[in-house]
Amino acid sequence: MSNSEFRIERDSMGDRQIPSNAYYGIQTLRATENFAISGIKALPTYVDACVIIKKATATVNGELDCIPQDVSQAIVQAADEILGGKFRDQFIVDVYQAGAGTSHHMNVNEVLANRALEILGEEKGNYKRVSPNDHVNYGQSTNDVIPTAIRIGGLLALERTLYPALDNAIAALSEKATEFKDIVKSGRTHLQDAVPVRLGDTFAAWEQILREHKNRINTAQSDLMVLGLGGSAAGTGLNTHPQYRVNVIKILSRLINSPLKEAPHLMAAMQSMAPFVNVSGALRNLAQDLVKISHDLRLMDSGPKTGFKEIQLPPVQPGSSIMPGKYNPVMAEMTSMVCFQVIGYDTTISYAAQAGQLELNVMMPLIAYDLIHSIEILGNTIQALTSRCIKGITALEERCLAYAEASLALVTALNPHIGYLNAAAIAKESMETGKSLRQIVLQKNLMNEQELTEVLNLQQMSEILRE
Repeated sequence: MSNSEFRIERDSMGDRQIPSNAYYGIQTLRATENFAISGIKALPTYVDACVIIKKATATVNGELDCIPQDVSQAIVQAADEILGGKFRDQFIVDVYQAGAGTSHHMNVNEVLANRALEILGEEKGNYKRVSPNDHVNYGQSTNDVIPTAIRIGGLLALERTLYPALDNAIAALSEKATEFKDIVKSGRTHLQDAVPVRLGDTFAAWEQILREHKNRINTAQSDLMVLGLGGSAAGTGLNTHPQYRVNVIKILSRLINSPLKEAPHLMAAMQSMAPFVNVSGALRNLAQDLVKISHDLRLMDSGPKTGFKEIQLPPVQPGSSIMPGKYNPVMAEMTSMVCFQVIGYDTTISYAAQAGQLELNVMMPLIAYDLIHSIEILGNTIQALTSRCIKGITALEERCLAYAEASLALVTALNPHIGYLNAAAIAKESMETGKSLRQIVLQKNLMNEQELTEVLNLQQMSEILRE
């Protein structure tokens, strides 16, 4: 029943008016009324994950004659349209919603059902022909679909966003390591002068750090490939065809180009959020090192007159509303802020993961948003930092060398020749008198000039020992 502006839909709680042009239905409407909380809606990647699952399940249920073939084909077509970018404004449920994600899940089911009805020449809301529950959701439950969607969404976000960004950053750091390989600078430990190092090795170290983080995340990602789809409401597989689970995972593997497999125990896959905690922990670990790298970049660029100023980060925007000519390390600053958010998300995920009871974790909507958002903002941040900062870094070679030559930590190289206590005394005298290390050593006849020149060779001292 409908008029030009509204149609009437009915659920177990009664009738409601739905805007005639809406593809969502009555359960989505009720959710928007109940959960007007944040204005934050489902992430596009998470919507993609849910719709991909529905495409796979409709295909299999059609092949197994669990739903009519024409209905199966219409649902698949509707899913493809959404994946192609249509009807994205119809996913309107707040992130903070019914536990386990029933509200968002029904939003997806209703949009697919109503678009499938249009494809079949029916009016939206005529759920006898295509039902959100009986057809789109055949053999499924929120309880197995949502944990599967978090897994699929995480895999999509990693492949689309984070891994390409990490690869670009690793390549850019490698280029800078080569470009700066002969530039000697003062090392610093405890923010105090330390023995000389190569600027190129600083960038090579960051490159290696990111490589190792990518490997850790990739290892954690394997947990996301084990699916409990087919467990239905409580992990028993109630109301599913015997061949459904195997077939749908095969199709999902093809749709996202990933080697997915069945969970060995469907109830375990439904109840435990450990895979998401594992991936989130790997993301937090990456975020913590990115904070360190971004802070290093800021320190090394500090100045220009009163800081280190060993490197120049590319200016990308004016840095002050009052101080003319000021430029700030804004890309590094932004990186730290995003990383702090990711670390906070990881804490939230860990709390949400332990908050399930008995056969279900009801905090999954929060886990879904925080995990996928963490992946995507980290990926976007690393990409921006690479393209707008790292690739444009230049070295102030003379400044680097001046600091290296002036460092009292050069006395460390004298230890094997004059002993630790003598070297410490020389460093102290240099600090008090302003005399150079070279002057004091020669005055005390502890070494001759040729020996001293060989020992205090900055290029040799800063070269990393390799097998």
